Amino acid sequence: MTPTPYLWTPPPVYSLPVRGMAERLPVNRLFFVGRNYHAHAVEMGRPVDKANERPFYFTKAASTLVESGATVAYPPETSNFHHEMELVVAIGAPGFRVSESDTPALIYGYACGLDMTRRDLQLVARDKGRPWDLGKDVEQSSVVSEIVPMRGRVLDQGELVLTVNGQPRQKSDLSMLIWNLRELIADLSKFYHLQPGDLIFTGTPEGVGAVVAGDRIAGHIYGVGEITLTVGAAE
Repeated sequence: MTPTPYLWTPPPVYSLPVRGMAERLPVNRLFFVGRNYHAHAVEMGRPVDKANERPFYFTKAASTLVESGATVAYPPETSNFHHEMELVVAIGAPGFRVSESDTPALIYGYACGLDMTRRDLQLVARDKGRPWDLGKDVEQSSVVSEIVPMRGRVLDQGELVLTVNGQPRQKSDLSMLIWNLRELIADLSKFYHLQPGDLIFTGTPEGVGAVVAGDRIAGHIYGVGEITLTVGAAE
């Protein structure tokens, strides 16, 4: 078969390592759940009433993906670069309008994730009713550890901890999620035909805060793994 000619080299296939396997997981889309821990919603000035609301989401380009252990440059046009530690769900089977009881069949595994954020730009956009792209869809801002295969397993609890330079910043438990994994996957599947390789960042707990060049971020989620990131100098 004659290869398709392109004007320039197409983007690579973005992928992540899988624990215990030589094969890598090809990444399709990156979905993020906003304000999914009550204490974080309060610290952001937007409390959540689950009885009268449903989850909300934003996306980032797969090109923002970075593997754990990397050093990333402090991003341009911000003076308030924040860490957000999250559980990441890797989807392993297609699903559309899935019931909560059927959501385990879509789960391939889990990872630790960091949603690095230009907080100052996000808050300006939020307060003006504008999209969050400049604050959230930041180059090298979606940091993910290796994927741990757990087909069909739903994590309902597990300690989540993040430190910066060894000092505690974020600490919570997956049991504190406002919308649990079954609810999130079922709800998101009402809007999208979920596909293998989709990653869902399930939300961050309280304690988000700024980092500067030279800082080392480290986090772990019980039963899932660990993640690290070093913030480099601005370009």
